[in-house]
Amino acid sequence: MTVATTKTAADHLVEDIASFHDDPLGFVKYVFPWGEGDLEGHTGPDTWQEDLLKDVGRHIREGEGKSYQHACASGHGIGKGAVTAWLILHQMACRKNLNGVVTANTKQQLETKTWRELALWHSRSIIKPWFEWTATKFYHVSSPETWYVSAIPWSERNSEAFAGQHGEVLVIYDEASSIPDCIYEVSEGAMTTPGAMWFTFGNPTRNTGRFRESFGKFKHRWVTRQIDSRTCKMTDKRKLEEWVADYGEDSDFCKVRVRGLFPSASSMQFISGDLVDDAYRREAKCYLEEPLIIAVDVARFGDDQSVICYRRGRDAKTIEWQTYRGVDTMQLASYVSEAVKTHQADAVFVDGGGVGGGVVDRLHQLHVPVIEVNFGGKAEDGRYQNKRAEMWGNMREWLQRGSIPRDQELIDDLIGVEYGFTPTNKIQLEKKEDMKKRGLASPDLADALALTFAYPVAPKGMAAHRGEMAKKRRSYNPLAGKR
Repeated sequence: MTVATTKTAADHLVEDIASFHDDPLGFVKYVFPWGEGDLEGHTGPDTWQEDLLKDVGRHIREGEGKSYQHACASGHGIGKGAVTAWLILHQMACRKNLNGVVTANTKQQLETKTWRELALWHSRSIIKPWFEWTATKFYHVSSPETWYVSAIPWSERNSEAFAGQHGEVLVIYDEASSIPDCIYEVSEGAMTTPGAMWFTFGNPTRNTGRFRESFGKFKHRWVTRQIDSRTCKMTDKRKLEEWVADYGEDSDFCKVRVRGLFPSASSMQFISGDLVDDAYRREAKCYLEEPLIIAVDVARFGDDQSVICYRRGRDAKTIEWQTYRGVDTMQLASYVSEAVKTHQADAVFVDGGGVGGGVVDRLHQLHVPVIEVNFGGKAEDGRYQNKRAEMWGNMREWLQRGSIPRDQELIDDLIGVEYGFTPTNKIQLEKKEDMKKRGLASPDLADALALTFAYPVAPKGMAAHRGEMAKKRRSYNPLAGKR
């Protein structure tokens, strides 16, 4: 006699999810509570997201087990993070023993944007109990050692971390334009696995490199999309219009940040990674007669930090920098005053914008000879839109010979800032708030270093030395002793 078995709700859920193996769009519509809770007002994916998910499903049905490579270049704020999370959840739910890897342009982007977005959508899904996640791994509870996706910050010195994938393969690059060619080359090896999938997303900040070539000479290997932010539901249309007004429709900045097009110039990155790498590897050298400059970048928001930075000539490494979070203007001014006394600084530059004005006022009360710097003030060099851009330009030139601390946060700050040209062809740096919107922290450490280039500084005692030399010249008689 056959004993009838009754399927549980969990059994039905497994069957339902299995039916979406070749239908990622149906999966996304099914597993999330659209229109409810924090998705109230949202009925489902945006049009471009639907098109992408449909294309993935079509390949699974018709691709005959071949690998799949999809590159998406876009403007800002279109919902790339959501799609990344959906793809991971779909692949994890429908491909047993998936072996996936996710990386991004910076460790900070990976941790605070890409991986955080996955955690958010995982928490919303009806299959939440199936998976667990840590800071570096998202895994199936039944097979944590064989069924997972890893978050791995890329490193040119550790590219082998992206090798060795097997079984069901998934690779995702976030902000792919900044990921170096050697990482792409390793991932290409994984695409020899039947059914392997590789997705790259990002603002098209560079017109060189493998991400650009995905839309050029290697286009035959990739399904490609280029998306204008203005066509998407969730973008900040007012901010996009502001960028167009500030930079111009055809500027490189708007091509990259709004239109999803590659720039005409070689890169929108103001300071290259190679330049920064050389600077932190370089031995610190300076001369004692060179001025010691202290610069203070004052935190404006709760998640920012105040920074006291030191530079003597080419050396910004020897004296350890100080960083502070949650201190008020009085406390910070006290720390600066103590640093000036300890190190006998020749000049003190303080960012006077926002709450920085309070630090400047207090330092004046403490009789510290401080110079207030306004980042938004007029540049002395006509190539730049404002003082901040000018200081960063001077810093970029200095980095060719200067030395900096090997601090990952400083490195990320220096390479993270992008730039464009105003309608009058002046260099304008990306605003801090715009960096935050694309997942980067305020570049407090880099701004502090840039402040040391606000104005030229002569060493203490130089004026007296020059006066003494002038006195000697005046008293010198070339005929003395000659008869």
